[in-house]
Amino acid sequence: MRQKEMRLIVAFFTTHDAMSFEDYCHECGAEGRLIPLPKAISAGCGLAWCAPPDDEAGLRQMLDAAGIVPQHVRILEI
Repeated sequence: MRQKEMRLIVAFFTTHDAMSFEDYCHECGAEGRLIPLPKAISAGCGLAWCAPPDDEAGLRQMLDAAGIVPQHVRILEI
């Protein structure tokens, strides 16, 4: 069984936003990946960006730079 760890989760209003943010992060070399939305969060889209929890401020700056408004930004154990 995989060990749970703390992760920064960004949920989106739309699938388009999720995939656009994924493309933006890959272009910038940011660490993280798209995952199915954890059950602990309810959001309009079934996808979430999962990243290390240590740079929430940097991730929020990336969201602003990409022009994407997140539905939720939370640190969860997944």
